[in-house]
Amino acid sequence: MERPALLKMVIFICLLTACNGREIKIKTGDDTANFNHTLALILAEYASAVYTVDLSELFSWTCARCNNLTTGFEVIELVVDIQNCLQAFVGVAPDPNAIIIAIRGTQENSIQNWIEDFIWQELDLKLPDMPGAMVHRGLYGAYNNTSLRPAIVEAVDRIRKSYGELPVMATGHSMGGALVAFAALDLVMNHGIDDVHLMTFGQPRIGNAAFASCFYKYIPNTFRIVHDRDIVAHLPPYYSFYWKSYHHFPREVWLHNDTEKICDDSGEDPSCSRSVWICSINDHKTYYGLSMEAEDWSTCRIIMDRSLPYQTDVSGNIILVKDAVGPTIVNPISQKAAAM
Repeated sequence: MERPALLKMVIFICLLTACNGREIKIKTGDDTANFNHTLALILAEYASAVYTVDLSELFSWTCARCNNLTTGFEVIELVVDIQNCLQAFVGVAPDPNAIIIAIRGTQENSIQNWIEDFIWQELDLKLPDMPGAMVHRGLYGAYNNTSLRPAIVEAVDRIRKSYGELPVMATGHSMGGALVAFAALDLVMNHGIDDVHLMTFGQPRIGNAAFASCFYKYIPNTFRIVHDRDIVAHLPPYYSFYWKSYHHFPREVWLHNDTEKICDDSGEDPSCSRSVWICSINDHKTYYGLSMEAEDWSTCRIIMDRSLPYQTDVSGNIILVKDAVGPTIVNPISQKAAAM
């Protein structure tokens, strides 16, 4: 499909998402929202940095985007799934004193990613332990059935064994936000990590209302930030009258008219980004003034110094690993303190 035709199609879909009707309610049991503006700026920098194509600079945290509020961060593991054009890192940060997980969003000229992002399937995958929950199979599989999941889980486990039970902060932009949401859920449900925080930028919908409700119960420290008229936040379409519709999980923070509006806990607050009638691709490309795209959109290419400590699997995917040597840049969390 030609680019102008695709643009017209997604804008038309965006118009449909603003439809009014009977709202599908989500019960969260929590009407408070402890949004932290400074933390949002910090995590936005990580979500921007993970787009870096030079793996040497990214792994050593010397890239052009690896500074300012993220100074002092140490990458422990960097994974590049060549086959699926996916990239993520896991590391430790002195401020906030936490493990950081960041997954890259869409590469514009990656056929695989464009199919995942815009040719949406029906909700077709039921999840165990979540009654009635259904998710998008493609996005779910892009985390669970690729090299991302084992690399991220292993890195978090190694870091917590060396540094103590640090909290986990997961972030990503666009499709990266969708995948990191599944990563956060995986860590809580399957690996017993309770202190997981999620903040995404321009994330698409990934499941139905039952999934959204269950998700928020497992990860109440969740914020989805939407920049004004960002079109991706309206995909796949939401239909308020259809029980099987895709549905955002709470809680949205809408960046609109130079303000941060904390939206309600429905996940689909009609007074926030759902209120717009014309969407924007440009609003998807920047958050808090930071670029949320790669320096070079031509391919899913990478640049890497072969002297780096990397491993490859049978599919040629790359994993760069650094020893988690213990509490050198962060404050260790003792087992006793973690239990308090």
